[in-house]
Amino acid sequence: MTAANRYSTTAIALHWLVAMLIFATFPLGLYMVELPLSPGKLKLYSYHKWIGVTVFLLVAIRLGWRLTHRPPALPGDIAAWQRRASAVAHGLLYALMAVIPVSGWLMSSAKGFQTVWFGMLPLPDLVEKNRELGELLATVHQVLNYVLLALVILHVSAALKHHFIERRPFLQRMGLGRKERT
Repeated sequence: MTAANRYSTTAIALHWLVAMLIFATFPLGLYMVELPLSPGKLKLYSYHKWIGVTVFLLVAIRLGWRLTHRPPALPGDIAAWQRRASAVAHGLLYALMAVIPVSGWLMSSAKGFQTVWFGMLPLPDLVEKNRELGELLATVHQVLNYVLLALVILHVSAALKHHFIERRPFLQRMGLGRKERT
């Protein structure tokens, strides 16, 4: 695996950091909504919001990095439909990673709960308090998260297929496994 076939160290670090945060906050979101109202539930909501804002900021950095640093090209023998599917899936992943935190922030604003990043930096409410809008945004936030989950499963499945079935070094491109010596 040559350096030209690998993502940059910065891209790899941002990829895995965002992935870990999403893998933490998705089950947290599922768990916390079922809890009865309590100080513990409110604390979990705060953690969930902190992670969401952090994901949003890291995705903004990732997008900036991606726009200024060309990712490694796919191997030339990858089918055209797979290239298009990869481009669409990656575009949707980036869009959802940006839109989902904003939908949560909008929902919190509409429900009358200010988002305070790490308990220190209050973020402005994006909309006025509105119960009906808050409920609609809760549904939007939930649906978008399930769409993201489906895309993440597709993304991971494709990477594993390329690696284990086709024996292509796709996982090494993103920093997993041994680097081949050049």
